[in-house]
Amino acid sequence: MAPWQTLMWSLMKDIARDMGVRTDVPFRELTEKERDIVFHGPAEKRHLLYYNEKTGNAGEMDFTYYSATYTVENALSKVKDEKGMKRVERFLKMGTCPCCNGTRLSEAARAPLLRGISLDKACEMTLNELIEWVKGVPGSLPKEMVPMAESICESFFDTARRLVDLGLGYLTLDRASSTLSTGERQRTQLARSVRNRTTGVLYVLDEPSIGLHPANIEGLIGVMDDLVSDGNTVVLVDHDTQVLTRSDWMIELGPGAGADGGNVICTGTVKDLVNDGSSIIGRFLESKALDLRPRVSEEEIFSLGTIVMKTNQIHTVKPLDVKIPKGRMTVITGMSGSGKTTMILDSLVPALNATMNGKPLPDHVASISAEGISQVKLIDATPIGINVRSTVATYANVHDELRKVFAKTPAAKEKGVKAGDFSYNTGSLRCPTCDGTGSVSLDVQFLPDVDIPCPDCNGSRYCQDAFKMTRQSKSGSIQSLPDVMEMSVDEALEACKDMSVVRNRLQTLHEVGLGYLTLGEATPGLSGGEAQRLKLASEMGKGQDSTVFVFDEPTIGLHPLDVKVLMKIFQHLVEMGATVIVIEHDLDVIRNADYIIDMGPHGGEEGGRIVVAGTPEDVRACPESMTGRYI
Repeated sequence: MAPWQTLMWSLMKDIARDMGVRTDVPFRELTEKERDIVFHGPAEKRHLLYYNEKTGNAGEMDFTYYSATYTVENALSKVKDEKGMKRVERFLKMGTCPCCNGTRLSEAARAPLLRGISLDKACEMTLNELIEWVKGVPGSLPKEMVPMAESICESFFDTARRLVDLGLGYLTLDRASSTLSTGERQRTQLARSVRNRTTGVLYVLDEPSIGLHPANIEGLIGVMDDLVSDGNTVVLVDHDTQVLTRSDWMIELGPGAGADGGNVICTGTVKDLVNDGSSIIGRFLESKALDLRPRVSEEEIFSLGTIVMKTNQIHTVKPLDVKIPKGRMTVITGMSGSGKTTMILDSLVPALNATMNGKPLPDHVASISAEGISQVKLIDATPIGINVRSTVATYANVHDELRKVFAKTPAAKEKGVKAGDFSYNTGSLRCPTCDGTGSVSLDVQFLPDVDIPCPDCNGSRYCQDAFKMTRQSKSGSIQSLPDVMEMSVDEALEACKDMSVVRNRLQTLHEVGLGYLTLGEATPGLSGGEAQRLKLASEMGKGQDSTVFVFDEPTIGLHPLDVKVLMKIFQHLVEMGATVIVIEHDLDVIRNADYIIDMGPHGGEEGGRIVVAGTPEDVRACPESMTGRYI
């Protein structure tokens, strides 16, 4: 602590002692009365004499003691930026308001009853439940109020139907907007725009079909048609062929990703792109099923064993009796809110983990049988790590191998450089300005901090000496480690083809469709789909006969060509003996599954059960299945 901080701390302890708080014992040993003084005691102003042990000077001053609560509240009122908030938030915690019990409504607002319930109880209903409840509102009122109630209810139905069409019927009215996913928030804004009847507005939507069941995509298309008919312009960035085939005009970028993309390769109507040989998406716009992997026969589906789970009711999901074939690819599908996540991520995965670790099953899981399964791996779209020094190369275990190679170069040996010196975390060759992060943070007054590439290393993370440690490959090219880290995976494959370990690991990244990523790209900034495939790359090439892989909507943000690559990866895992379970809405993935479990038939209270389980043909033949109508 600085000298003045030490002095303030000493004076505060003196006043605390005068107020009856012992300062020579641990805080946990203080009495309730002493703790109350520390947390909530009154402001005490004292005139004090003090002596500075370092300088030998003495003096006097007026000093006021403030309680811990007052100090935090005062600091919170003066917060002006993110740094200030971070200093204070460690003393804060979020909790339910004791006055309104989290309803946000005052006692007066909660008092009136309509059809026997208060406003806060109505807001706790899902949209689907509320629609049914509102239908009975006009009939419950005095005759003179019925016309007004019918008008209000009709306005409610107009907006509510749009939200239900967009697959949001499972949301409650009191759901905090901050908890909505990007897709949910985007669809809510769309419904509001249609209600407001705007005209002459340009709407730009970034992948609005993410997480939508094909039935809900029809609702999305209907909303966009309404916006256009009102005189608005709608521009979508999307990969879903169900959406693309309904567009009036298309602009296709490519031909590849990263450095291989960025060009307009085709424009026109859907028919134009289908007939244009230069179009990549065109071949996927025709409504025909694609065989992306070999499926096993119906008789062989359960020949390798079965995972059996029985659950009791939880939330809106009814009691389930689930059977999943081992060593096959199973797709879990159904409308939004139908119970897919609850069945797999909240039930199956924790139940398998509990069984393997000898722990009790989750309360709602009655039993599970999974003979021969020793591990379960969830491959989802959560960001890879929060370490700013984590890169594609470090995560894929390529960086360590490259460090060893460059530490053996003549220049490195001459200067006594070891592999550890190339480390981003502690190495002597990392950039001293950014400490190996590749960026620096600018404190802009009154605005959030701004991160910019490090001006000294230009984002390479290394100091200039690292560029002097070069090696010549068998092809004759000369590179330093920072040079290699700036290459894409595909470029590095060529430059490092004489390094067998590095080449094999880079080849795996290429095979999972990540050849366009640079080796030095930070992993926390990868998209959800990229994060999933990078996690997958670490599992390739291993025997997986006792492993269950669970994928949560892995096709989000993927081009149909990338979906083909993903299906090859699934097939590779199956051939290695793995059990692959995919939560998905993509029709091509669903059609190519060995086994499908379709939840529904709708979301919320109208879902939560297994509508049909079987082959794609079985699901297609089931009249109650919403999914079956589209495959």
